[in-house]
Amino acid sequence: MNETELYRIDRTVKQWLKTSRDFILAKMGENLKISQKTSRKDLVTNVDKENEKLIISKIRTFAPNSQILGEEGFGDQIRQTKGWVWVVDPIDGTMNFVKQRDHFAIMIALYVDGKGVLGYIYDVVNDQLFSGGPDLGVFQNEHLLPAPENVGLRNGLISLSGPMVIHDRFNFQKVAETSSGLRIYGSAGVEMAHLLKGEIVAYVSYLKPWDFGAGKILAESLGLAVSTVDGKPLDMLSSDFVMVATVQAQQDILPIIGSNV
Repeated sequence: MNETELYRIDRTVKQWLKTSRDFILAKMGENLKISQKTSRKDLVTNVDKENEKLIISKIRTFAPNSQILGEEGFGDQIRQTKGWVWVVDPIDGTMNFVKQRDHFAIMIALYVDGKGVLGYIYDVVNDQLFSGGPDLGVFQNEHLLPAPENVGLRNGLISLSGPMVIHDRFNFQKVAETSSGLRIYGSAGVEMAHLLKGEIVAYVSYLKPWDFGAGKILAESLGLAVSTVDGKPLDMLSSDFVMVATVQAQQDILPIIGSNV
C-alpha cells in the first residue's frame, strides 16, 4: 500500500467516524432499546446495532472485497486474515453509554494480510480521535503523539479489569498494589487512549478482537508492548486475556502474575 492510498483511506475513515459521532449524539437524547447479550452486565442497544450497520455499509461501498469483523454480528464470519480485514466496534463501553452517556468510544481497525495498518479510537463525547498506524504515526486529533515514557509498574498508574481485580485473577490485586494506583474506566477504547497518552503504564483485561483491534495497532506504533497476559503473541482473531503496557511495566507485571495464568 503506497502513501497516497494510505492517506486516502485515513481521510475516508475519519469522515465515517464523524458521521457516526453525529448519529450517536443525535440518538443519545432518545429512549434507548436495551437488551442483554450474555448477562445483565453485557448490554447492547439499538444504537450499537444501527451504528455498526452504518459503518459496515460505508466499508462495503469503499472496499467491497474486504472482510469485516463486527461486534454485533453484521459483518462476516472470518476464518483467516488474508487481504483487507476491518474490525469494527460501534460502541465500546455500552454500559457507560447506557448509564452515563459518556466514557465510550467508536473503534475501527484495518489489517492487511494480518498486519495492522490503521487504527482509530474515537472518544465520542469529548470529540477526541486517536488515529494512525506504523506508517503514519499516531495522532490525537491533529496532534502527533510521542512515544510514552517507558515507566515501570511501581511509578505508574495501571488500569485493570474490575471483576478480575475483585476475584484476584492472575494475582491482579498484587499487581494493583505494586503500581502507583488503579484506575478503571469501563471501556477498552478509553483505557487505551489513556495509555497512548502516557497517563497509565498498562491495561490488562479479557478482550475480544473488536476490543483490541484498533488499540493494538496504535499501541505498537508507539513502541508499547501488546501480548497475552502471560507475554505470548496475540492472535487478532481470538479472544484472550490481553496486556498492553510499556515495555518496562510488562516486564514488571509478568513475574507477579507468574504461574497464576
